[in-house]
Amino acid sequence: MAQAQASSTSSGSSTGGLGRLIGVGLLLAGVVLLALGAYLGPYTYATSTPGKLTVETCTVDYKHRSTSSSSSRKRTKTKWCYGTFTATDGSVKDLNAELRSDSLHQRGEVIDALKTGDTSYQQDTGWDSSIAVGCAWWFGALIPLALGLLCTATGFAFGGASDFNWAKRAVAPGLLSTVYTLLAVGIVGVALSFLVMFIA
Repeated sequence: MAQAQASSTSSGSSTGGLGRLIGVGLLLAGVVLLALGAYLGPYTYATSTPGKLTVETCTVDYKHRSTSSSSSRKRTKTKWCYGTFTATDGSVKDLNAELRSDSLHQRGEVIDALKTGDTSYQQDTGWDSSIAVGCAWWFGALIPLALGLLCTATGFAFGGASDFNWAKRAVAPGLLSTVYTLLAVGIVGVALSFLVMFIA
């Protein structure tokens, strides 16, 4: 028993430096995901120019990519619509606008659109969808943040079940509960955010 405990302690101490380094990396990744969520969600929507795209034509772009099997190729298709974008306030008119579409539209149809850059456009799916996009990134950020806390506090370096058991014994009960809570909230939050994005 004593020998096993000593071996466990030795294992934990030998990976402690690496585990804490991994933890810092995970914490930084979590912060980056939080920032991306704010930028790709509410910020992009708030700073875009709303308007309408009058469809001239729509096409399907097929791309092939190899899978894990060298003889197998997977085909993906992306729908694009081209036409004239006119800003709601009349400040912008672009005769050569293009955007990725969820379906193929007939010539003359009008699509709600957002001008997100000098030559970039996207479909306007509303505030609820943009907030859901941000939430998906924010909830996703909780997962690396939780694991980063565990690694930084204990030196856990993903060395298997024995390493995790050692980390559980080494961490304060309150912090372990926080890690579990963050993981659960992150997973459930990402799932709900994608559900809202799908429904919106």
